[in-house]
Amino acid sequence: MIKYDESTYKTVKNAGTTNIAIGAVSIVLGVTLGVLSIVSGSKLLAKKKNLID
Repeated sequence: MIKYDESTYKTVKNAGTTNIAIGAVSIVLGVTLGVLSIVSGSKLLAKKKNLID
């Protein structure tokens, strides 16, 4: 059986914490870009008559 020392546990803990933080930032960024895309699209649809003429 392999015995792990305290530094191994700290390394794994830090890696997990970093991955959770990156995941949270990715979710927020994705939602923000999605909202901006919807807003831009709605502005284009509102001005559709002026664009087609």
